Amino acid sequence: MEYPLVGYYLLKLEAGNVGLPGAAILTLNLGVYAPTGQVTGDATITQAIAPPDGKITVPQVTGFIHDTGFGKNQRLLAVQGQYVVCVPPPAIGCYLAQFQCAATLNEDGTGRATFTYGGHTVTDVPVKVVSQENGTLEALAKKAEPAKAPETATA
Repeated sequence: MEYPLVGYYLLKLEAGNVGLPGAAILTLNLGVYAPTGQVTGDATITQAIAPPDGKITVPQVTGFIHDTGFGKNQRLLAVQGQYVVCVPPPAIGCYLAQFQCAATLNEDGTGRATFTYGGHTVTDVPVKVVSQENGTLEALAKKAEPAKAPETATA
């Protein structure tokens, strides 16, 4: 796995025991500012359980990602955020619940993660990089360019 050393890039991670029925699966969509290691983005936790708890969206997560820089080089990721939980009737109201995630990523894009949401903690689950894109303005502009129509010969 290639990690850009400068600039801004997009990183999508998936953590959890994918394929295990009822397992909580975490998806992180992150923007990484490489010079400082600052990370911002969002998180989604999905689980095959009764609504409304089957999908939790954390609209904003912040944190950091850094290389260990010694021995078997790994990247350390830590993010946190809050999400709104509304209680079902007969109770009334909503509250902010905490979300946290810590992960280690190997150079091949795999690793281990632990995440906490509400009163649940999911420990030592596999994590993998689903996608990574260079987020420079030039790369984003190339993606946004419309496809050119083939030229036709006129007689």
